[in-house]
Amino acid sequence: MTFPLGLEHHDDAPAPGAGSRALAARIGPLEALAHRIILSQGWVRLALAVAAGALGALAMPPYGLFPALIVSLSVAVWLIDGAAIGSSGRRTVLVCAGIGWAWGFGYFTAGLWWLGAAFLVEADQFAWAMPLGVVGLPAVLALFFALGFAAARLIWSRGASRIAALAFGLAAAEWLRGHVLTGFPWNTLGMALGSNLCIMQAASVVGLYGLTLLAVLIAAAPATLATGATARERLVPALAALAALAGLAAYGAWRLPTAPDPTVAGVRLRLIQPNIPQDEKFGTAMRDQIVGHYLELSDRAVSPDRTGIADITHLIWPESAFPFLIQRDPEALGRIGAALPEGKQLIVGAARVRELPEGQRLTRENAVFFNSILTIGPGGRVGDLYDKVHLVPFGEYLPVPLDAILRAVGLRQFVSIPGGFTAGSREGQRILTVPGLPPVAATLCYEAIFPGAILPPDPASGAPAVPGLILNLTNDTWFGDTPGPRQHFAQARLRAVEEGLPLLRDANSGISGVIDGHGRITASLPLGTEGVLDADLPARLPGRTLYATFGDAPFGAGLIGCLLVALAARRRR
Repeated sequence: MTFPLGLEHHDDAPAPGAGSRALAARIGPLEALAHRIILSQGWVRLALAVAAGALGALAMPPYGLFPALIVSLSVAVWLIDGAAIGSSGRRTVLVCAGIGWAWGFGYFTAGLWWLGAAFLVEADQFAWAMPLGVVGLPAVLALFFALGFAAARLIWSRGASRIAALAFGLAAAEWLRGHVLTGFPWNTLGMALGSNLCIMQAASVVGLYGLTLLAVLIAAAPATLATGATARERLVPALAALAALAGLAAYGAWRLPTAPDPTVAGVRLRLIQPNIPQDEKFGTAMRDQIVGHYLELSDRAVSPDRTGIADITHLIWPESAFPFLIQRDPEALGRIGAALPEGKQLIVGAARVRELPEGQRLTRENAVFFNSILTIGPGGRVGDLYDKVHLVPFGEYLPVPLDAILRAVGLRQFVSIPGGFTAGSREGQRILTVPGLPPVAATLCYEAIFPGAILPPDPASGAPAVPGLILNLTNDTWFGDTPGPRQHFAQARLRAVEEGLPLLRDANSGISGVIDGHGRITASLPLGTEGVLDADLPARLPGRTLYATFGDAPFGAGLIGCLLVALAARRRR
């Protein structure tokens, strides 16, 4: 690239001397700032990277400050520009990896600090391990950005093409973060574009990872305003980014209808948000009170036409509704069944144990537990069920290679299930059948953050099935009144846009809501409140979205395009 006022950058450039300070005094404030960042070294450079990454986290929900990502990624570009000063070749790539790790550490620490709240729910057992979640996890996740920055540097060159190099490196790193070791695509950079109703419509075409590629291209482009040698080199990338952002907004405005989506005839929903604390009050000793609380909320009159269970068709309770195994509790099932008139259905999240052959007694040694969604009808009859496939590491199970070691030092998963939960079979993942509802794509808790993994394959063809809605039951009580539950809701909402399907989300303490296939929230309950949410079911959008049809193929094409642009520019150099 070319430095301000034509100061050429070469991989073997010597460390700057006093002349650089005189140069900085003769240029504009933005160019002077960029120049100082490019020339930073050592701990100052790493501190700038950490601060820039932390600032970038403000672009994520619930804040949605996209300009913060512009500043964050512009600084990242300038730091990579300066990585070759005082180094060359392989060392330059390693320096960029260090910058990327520092940037990622700041980003994930600022974006995921709320995880510490979960360690305080049972503080006597888990408070000592809080640093592992608040600092340790960001340190590990930052390795993906270290890889992304290093990959970008390998194809780095002068001018606007280096923006494509950064987009390639970071978008590829984010895709890997969403897939490696079960994946953790929380606060993926594309969410900076995925929380605005108009702009999020692009997810119906390119999905979350496509939004990530676009977010980096758009947010990093203004870096050229301070580093181009000519007015054209400075302005064209930034103007192109502005045009792209305007284009995304225009597409969203075109896709969004002015009228509400039609609703499914004959379906009247009631979602219960009990707001039960996730502490000692949620135990087997409170069994009767908890069931009674759910039933009282479920039959509460909220309007002249919704006087209770008799006026709805489907009742929905959140994940982890019971501190006991409902399937093995005839008394509790009887109470629930007696409250359900004929034709009514309850959908509820509950732990269940695998049934054993007749005559075999259940013991601690042969018990296999699942985190499940159950359907319960009149008389307490249990119908169809779904077992959670994508479990939360350390929350619902301990990873097998570390299990014995972690238990030896006194660490167990947060959920008090002997041995933790067992994942449902991916091959057996299927549509949940609920009488009176269209086919349901069931998800539990953070399964809703995985793009492209919402729809189970059709057992006959292997192609994704075509349900009528997405159901997400969750328990975000662990994280209190923090950004965490709000981020979770925003990410689940984007799945509705990607797939063109309505989303029903029921959370213990919020945020619960009904979202149509365009991502519009038609009804919701705020975080941290007890309440009853009555709503109709929006109909699925006609046809299938491009993302539902082609998955991440458009993202892959864009990724390859960025790579080719960066390689072509490097070859010309």
